[in-house]
Order: sequence, then C-alpha cells, then structure tokens
Amino acid sequence: MLRLLVSGSARGLAARVGVRPAVGLCPPGHSPSRWASDVPRNQPLSSEFVARSVGVCSMMRLPLQASPEGLDAAFVGVPLDIGTSNRPGARFGPRRIREESVLLRAVNPSTGAVPFQSLMVADLGDVNVNLYNLQDSCRLIREAYQKIVAAGCVPLTLGGDHTITYPILQAVAKQHGPVGLLHVDAHTDTADKALGEKLYHGTPFRRCVDEGLLDCKRVVQIGIRGSAMTLDPYRYNRSQGFRVVLAEDCWMKSLVPLMAEVRQQMGGKPMYLSFDIDALDPAYAPGTGTPEIAGLTPSQALEIIRGCQGLNVVGCDLVEVSPPYDLSGNTALLAANLLFEMLCALPKVTAV
Repeated sequence: MLRLLVSGSARGLAARVGVRPAVGLCPPGHSPSRWASDVPRNQPLSSEFVARSVGVCSMMRLPLQASPEGLDAAFVGVPLDIGTSNRPGARFGPRRIREESVLLRAVNPSTGAVPFQSLMVADLGDVNVNLYNLQDSCRLIREAYQKIVAAGCVPLTLGGDHTITYPILQAVAKQHGPVGLLHVDAHTDTADKALGEKLYHGTPFRRCVDEGLLDCKRVVQIGIRGSAMTLDPYRYNRSQGFRVVLAEDCWMKSLVPLMAEVRQQMGGKPMYLSFDIDALDPAYAPGTGTPEIAGLTPSQALEIIRGCQGLNVVGCDLVEVSPPYDLSGNTALLAANLLFEMLCALPKVTAV
C-alpha cells in the first residue's frame, strides 16, 4: 500500500530505543496506571540517548510501519505536486518536514498533551503516487487512505500540494459520512476549473462539495486573502453555507475567541483539519508555491490548532511546503511543529 524504505539497522534501532513502555513520561508523584496501559507504545527517539543525526528519516524519528493495523494515528507522506498552478516542489515536502521534525520532542508543555502516552503512533511512509497522472494519483491516494481509516487509524498527512486533500476526504467520508472541515489557507480552493481541468490544487473543495463529502454547514475557512478574479470571490463558498474568515479580520488579534465559535459550530460530529502552509505570512513561511502577503502568524496557527482540542478530529493534513523555496528550512520546521500540534489535539490524547 505504501512505499517504505526501512533498513535492517533502522529496525534494530527502533526495537532498542523507539518502542518504550508508555509509563516513561509519567509525571512525578502520579500513578503510572493513570497515564498509560501496560501495552508499550512507540516513542520518538530522544536526543538524550540518540544523536539527532542518527537513524533513518522518519517523522519525529518514530518507527516506520508498513501497515496501519494496531495504530491509533499515523504520519503519512503524499509527495505529489503535479496539481500546482505556480511554483512546484511540494513533492519534496514530506521528506523535508521529516528532516526538520528531528527537533521535536515527545511532550507539549503548553497544552499538557502527552500524545505518545495516549496513542500508538508510527510513520507509514509515503503513498506511491503517479507523478505522470494526476487522476491516477488521486486513485492511489484514495485507496491507501481507505485502508488507513478502515483500520481505525487517524491520518496526519505531510503534503504534497492541496489536490491531495480531495482523495483523502473521499476515503474519510466513506468511513465517517460527510464531515465538517476546518480549512486554514490563503485561498479558498473552490475554483471550478483552470485551463479546462477540473482537478488541481485550486479545486479540491469544489470537488468535495460536488460529491457530498462535506457537511457544508460545518465548513470554516480561515486566513483567506489576496487578489482575485472578481470583486466577490467568496460568493460560491458562502452560498454553500461555508463560513469564510478573511485574514484581515484576524490581523493583530488572538484567534482564541474565533476558535470557541468554531468548536460550537463543529459540535461533536467528525471533522477534518486541512492546513495550507501559505495561510501563514511568507515572512514566516516563504517555502510555498502560491504565497500571499499579510497572512497569519505562527502564534495564530497554534491558537487555531490548539482550539481543535475536544473536537472529533478524524484526520489532518499540512500541505504546500515547497523546499526549493525554503532555503533556511524554516517553513518545513514550522510545518513539522504544526503537525505535532495536530497530533496533540486528537480526541484520545491525554492532557495533564
């Protein structure tokens, strides 16, 4: 299902260090049974014991696994960028995000989340996409994700351009029915077609509406901005029932109150989080294909993702990181941190 490159030495390293009893991070003075079962859970390699330059390149240096069976959540790469309309390079996003994720640690002190004590998590490698055929790539992605969600595993996706969210949501909606959507982006991605084509990274959510994959009364788009083809570029979205929150309505303010409204709107039904890195201002995230000025800040991104705690999140993605335009690696580092925050916001994660 997924392409994995796992050396024998990597398996041995994971066996020695990457899988530990979940009681390892039990806070002082607390009973281990409160924080974990007796079943060992995968742990990221700690730089206290293994140098960051050591080991295969997996997300947070978690063990690589070929199957979603037995996992509560998994990081999955989708190295596709043939749906881009401007600067390419997002096919290299998953690899670069994994490289930068070596700086991440296992606990989130800001939220109290201890995800690796709550969930069995691994890196499932990359979907084997067809870089010469976008339609076929969507089929391959859909089939891979159908197996992941059918196993009860929540996918956290490393993109890849935003086209990939369409086949992912096909798989998610097949399992859960129409889902709510929190879409963080500079663009609405609800165009109908371009150059005669109805499938590219500007159309995924239009296609999702066409196929009934979304609960349109529970769709919120945050960070939208930029020049447009018409004076009313959001008419279609609002006619479908989407809430569109423009970037200018987020300037110079905390988004905690907004996320309280989003939580109320989403309720307890399944919802999906799709985060395009170009939602952030290019001063923070220059490595992307279609940057727009005057975007969100990293602290606002954290408020959005942390505001999803308590929601029934059934999948997440982080898309449009283009390493060729990310000379410092800061865009990929930011993306890796946001994916960790998504993991921390999943429903079954314990917060202390």
